[in-house]
Amino acid sequence: MTMHQDFKKALKLEYFTILYSIVEAVFSIFAGTVSGSVALVSFGVDSIAESMSGVVLVWRLRRQSDISSDKEERMIERKAQNLVGLSFILLAIYVLYETVKMLVSSTIPQPSPLGIIIAIFALITMPLIAYKKHRLGEKLFLGSLKADAKETLVCSLLSLALLLGLVANYLWGLWQLDPVVSLMIVVFLIKEGRELVTRE
Repeated sequence: MTMHQDFKKALKLEYFTILYSIVEAVFSIFAGTVSGSVALVSFGVDSIAESMSGVVLVWRLRRQSDISSDKEERMIERKAQNLVGLSFILLAIYVLYETVKMLVSSTIPQPSPLGIIIAIFALITMPLIAYKKHRLGEKLFLGSLKADAKETLVCSLLSLALLLGLVANYLWGLWQLDPVVSLMIVVFLIKEGRELVTRE
């Protein structure tokens, strides 16, 4: 397979990521709003971050044919990483606000079977997408694509945390895990955002 074909494959993968993440965000935020689960809403917000990252990667990949020097390529890579990093930090602030609001108002989330289905589906799908992104990032020597793959993999770990929290609430009424999962997502967003913004 030629490098041009690999770039096209990476572009298609990012288009799929954007579509999948938007659908996941809509269903997660809907299920979280109905059940009062800030963890589900936060997971939806994280899906928005994933789709924004995908948009930036599409921009990055489509610029490849216009790049005329290594310096220009480094500048584009740097800009792509900054944009993704800043979006993560802004979304983390929103999720933190929603979590604090839930704790202050003492809102107890209801069990969410739909949320459990969303988490299971994400847990199956996201590692496969991350693996394909990482392989293409290695082949194309693209740090931005490998960083995106890492983000997708961590998102799948967040879906596992979400699943455990939702199942615990559904089976045993342990709603306290809901804000804990939400805060885990905040920590992830800030950590990844900071790394991307400060990376040279």
